[in-house]
Amino acid sequence: MKTETSHKAIPISQPMLEALKTWKQATQFSTLEDWIFASPAQLGRLPWSADSVNDAYKKAAFAAKVEHVSTHSMRHTYRSWLDAVGTPIAVQQKLMRHADIRTTMNYGDVVTDEIIVACSKISGLALNGR
Repeated sequence: MKTETSHKAIPISQPMLEALKTWKQATQFSTLEDWIFASPAQLGRLPWSADSVNDAYKKAAFAAKVEHVSTHSMRHTYRSWLDAVGTPIAVQQKLMRHADIRTTMNYGDVVTDEIIVACSKISGLALNGR
């Protein structure tokens, strides 16, 4: 972990827990000793390495003709989704395990029609006074 903040636990929702349990039961490595995302190269006794995950991610992105992605892109997506569901920025900071809120602010992008909605509201104020 890079910082003390990185060590803090984060909650997991019941639906996500159920999805992980389903995956664990369906995977080739389903014993209690095996990792949830077990490495085939290590016969389930170790997790996938960061390099292996990144390689698989880039291979899938290439096949889908998506450019400029890495596993770090998932962190930006996560922040965008947190924003899209209205999560307060202080909560986003905690969930992303950032020590400094400025780091959180540098992640993500708008993923819904929020820009169009905001522009429409401003137009209403400018044109109609409401």
